[in-house]
Amino acid sequence: MATTGRTAIVTGANHGIGAATAAALARNGCAVLCTFLRVSDRVDPGIPQAYREHRVHGAEHVVAGIREGGGRALAVEADLSDPAVPAMLFDAAEEHLGPVDILVNNATGWLADTFTPSRTSTLGQSLQPVTAASWTRQFAVDAMGAALMIGEFARRHVARGANWGRIIGLTSGGDLGFPGEVSYGAAKAAQVDYTMSAAAELAPFGVTANMVHPPVTDTGWVTDAVRDLVAASRTLFHVARPDEVAEVIAYLASDAAALVTGNVIRLR
Repeated sequence: MATTGRTAIVTGANHGIGAATAAALARNGCAVLCTFLRVSDRVDPGIPQAYREHRVHGAEHVVAGIREGGGRALAVEADLSDPAVPAMLFDAAEEHLGPVDILVNNATGWLADTFTPSRTSTLGQSLQPVTAASWTRQFAVDAMGAALMIGEFARRHVARGANWGRIIGLTSGGDLGFPGEVSYGAAKAAQVDYTMSAAAELAPFGVTANMVHPPVTDTGWVTDAVRDLVAASRTLFHVARPDEVAEVIAYLASDAAALVTGNVIRLR
């Protein structure tokens, strides 16, 4: 699955699936720009402290690990809710690593909001009502940010006459939405649509575009209550590790996945 000589941008690469994906791509020969945004979450009895600590870290440790292994990487902190950021990230990648061949839209503006009066989920996480502010925060990163990153990728890819490219996003929720995380689910649904459109429009330019729907993945937020939920479910089969999901993403970014495009790939 070598992708030697390619350059990737991975968003949300300071922890969890993003960090694992950056490392996996680097092992396969990619240079990787690891972009991230430090986020200070409010204290929530349903979210482990370790997860909140992961979210305030930078990506320097990810870059250091890649460089120690002989790879090339760069960490850039940036807020994808700023429309000027995509062009800045691609400029930085081109200057330091090379033209971007692979885009992994992993970053999220995650929050838990709801239409119901309940302020606590069944897993003990605090919920907030849907508001203009909660909608804007979620859609600015997961929908607009992802769309602008795809648009910047496409513009530069076509302008330089490239004939090989990969776009991979991550999604969650389902056909019946995402109760308890309604804006998150809706924003991810928008990102799915953008990515499927990219698969169709950019196919003539050698670009594949897919979405990965991970299973419950332990990026630090999984509690005993979550594990009990998975164990009792008929549709949730595993609590995955970030590196397991990253290997699927790395496959989609490889030459071996040339015929895989326009799919939402559900992992269980």
